[in-house]
Amino acid sequence: MGRSLGVGFVGSGFVARFHAQAFSWVRDADIVAICSPNEMKAQAIAALCKELGVGEPKIYKDVREMVRDPNVEAVWLLAPNNVRLELAEAIADEVKSGRAELKGFAVEKPLARNLAEAKKIYQAITEAKINHGYLENQVYAPAVTKGKELIWRRGAAIAGEPYLARCAEEHSGPHRAWFWRGDLQGGGVLNDMLCHSALAGWYLLTPLGQRMSVLKPKTVYAQIASLKWTRPEYAAKLKEMWKDELEVDYTKHPAEDYAAARIVFETPSGNLVIVEATTSWSFVGAGLRLTFEVLGPEYMMQVNTLIGDGQVFFSRNIVGEAGEDLVEKQNAEQGLMPYIGNEAFTYGYVAEDRHMVVSFLKGETPFTTLEDGLWTTALLMAAYKSAEERKSSALTWLNLKGLSLPSPRALGTHAQ
Repeated sequence: MGRSLGVGFVGSGFVARFHAQAFSWVRDADIVAICSPNEMKAQAIAALCKELGVGEPKIYKDVREMVRDPNVEAVWLLAPNNVRLELAEAIADEVKSGRAELKGFAVEKPLARNLAEAKKIYQAITEAKINHGYLENQVYAPAVTKGKELIWRRGAAIAGEPYLARCAEEHSGPHRAWFWRGDLQGGGVLNDMLCHSALAGWYLLTPLGQRMSVLKPKTVYAQIASLKWTRPEYAAKLKEMWKDELEVDYTKHPAEDYAAARIVFETPSGNLVIVEATTSWSFVGAGLRLTFEVLGPEYMMQVNTLIGDGQVFFSRNIVGEAGEDLVEKQNAEQGLMPYIGNEAFTYGYVAEDRHMVVSFLKGETPFTTLEDGLWTTALLMAAYKSAEERKSSALTWLNLKGLSLPSPRALGTHAQ
């Protein structure tokens, strides 16, 4: 390609740190700017970028000013869900007006808090004619992509296409207060994490070399619950945990900490296949656990990130500070525990960031785009509707290619 892509981060939180680490293994790109209202956090990410050798980013508080910087050629939108729409519209307006030029725009999952916001983000970016990508790291996780290739090339080619994908993401709860607030995040664990598992399952059941839109979603059945964090002792703990950042009161304004959905798709061959997606903020284990399973007529595939790259053991006499140096969302410092050598690689951040950089430099459409973010948001809203009504929610998906999506009214109150 011959030159580096100048990337600007909008946001300076936990996921921005993951992307900064991932860029250590991404060629042809430098992180040249960080936009955040929190200067201290922005400076911390900038220092990390410099330490990792992935750039010496300039700090901005105004996103419009950042995208007008001629060194910023692509934007990674990593800000909290409640401000994504206004930030995306501001970025699009700068480009549409001619005050800025961008080769690409990538947004972290989920696309928005609801379908109405997701549509507006999509409309703003496409009307500004910006090449766009959807940052869904699990679709790019090496174990997932390699496993998919193997079962489709060796199994499905002989025995027929797979019919069931089970995907789960489970941990003990988010890193920041705004994730716990339904009004800011868009819901609870369903919106926060089922977006991962649903799209990962959709991807695994999609034939090799084809976009996920070839599978047509038909129905969604979902269940949500607050299993742990509304119990009085844990609601009190949650309130105390975030008292210096935001009010989080699950005695008055709870959000679900468990969600499960079964999504039925129709394949190009006319078969019906199912994605079973399960997510939880009430899982207590070694740390974050991602699992993927695919079943076909004569084959299967399994991935479990907590099998890890290795294990360490510390006796009860080893007492130190709590941390996350073994695995994300680590819950213990003693006993026999797995560790992951490079989480940014294992979870798919390296592969997705490299894919976006290469696509933007070549002017090609990434594999995952804002369209995939839109479709996923529609599934999530259908899942909320199903959980509310305690029955299956049918999807009238008239034209995926043309993005004819179910209306917010048809998907229930969460989509308004």
